[in-house]
Amino acid sequence: MKITIIGAGNIGASCASLLAKIDIVEEIVLLDIKEKLAEGKSLDISQMLPLVGSNTHVIGITNDYSKSKNSEIIIITCGFPRKPGMSRDDLVNINAKIIHTVTKKSIYFSPNAKFIIVSNPLDVMTYVCYKTAKIDSSRVMGMAGILDSTRYRFFLSKELNCSPHDIQTLLLGGHGETMVPLYRYTSISGIPIIEFLSKEKNQIIIEKTKNGGGEIINLLGTSAWIAPSASVVNMVKAIIKNSKRILSCSVFLNGEYNLKNVYLGVPVVLGKYGIEKIIELQLNKEEMFLLKNSANHIKNMMKKLNNINL
Repeated sequence: MKITIIGAGNIGASCASLLAKIDIVEEIVLLDIKEKLAEGKSLDISQMLPLVGSNTHVIGITNDYSKSKNSEIIIITCGFPRKPGMSRDDLVNINAKIIHTVTKKSIYFSPNAKFIIVSNPLDVMTYVCYKTAKIDSSRVMGMAGILDSTRYRFFLSKELNCSPHDIQTLLLGGHGETMVPLYRYTSISGIPIIEFLSKEKNQIIIEKTKNGGGEIINLLGTSAWIAPSASVVNMVKAIIKNSKRILSCSVFLNGEYNLKNVYLGVPVVLGKYGIEKIIELQLNKEEMFLLKNSANHIKNMMKKLNNINL
């Protein structure tokens, strides 16, 4: 099993480190356009492995995609990160060209790979990868709902003074301010959230969740990387172990939820073939309205892609 991570910045290097530590793949290729960056970070990770008992082989490469040949999974984290005052939408034109280029190079050497996209704006960049790779949409997915759900669970646990492990929830829609947290589908050890928190108070938690990434940017001056990396690893584990986990991922909708030609976060079954099933929930009118509003927001961003040959 071989995995290539494109982009050796904070998220890429963290993904490589976490994956190498759990020792579930034979080889990780960390690739970056910046000379010596991937080599240095891969060496640092490799020197950790004897301490954690891992036999994973980690190599760093500068801009040589031939070294990624026959990767089973390709994780794309490259692109410009958000800075204070920027929205994810501001990165459309900058990052779309980058994702288009790295996808073309990657699919040439790994035609059977599954792609996980992390670059922002995530849903639009996942669409760019899909259109560029020209492969079945089940093999191209974005990491979004897992991270958003994790943030939501964290804020809920702080509000309710309970373990985040016991909180189950789903978030739909785009990765950003138009995400759709589902109050009806949230519970604590099977007990509906309404028993603990009113819908009005829950809305405050939702707003914290929506601004969770922005708060980190304001504190650090750059995007988050530890929680996003852990979210990617969850997806990789589900694919490698064929565990059929139900996770919220950004996937191509072609009629599901009455939406077409858009990547959007919805619950899916994730296994060794990638997206094995899209789960359609019976949303009420309010939830469906919010989901369609999120889809329209993504489609408006997609209109900026006309200058890229997809």
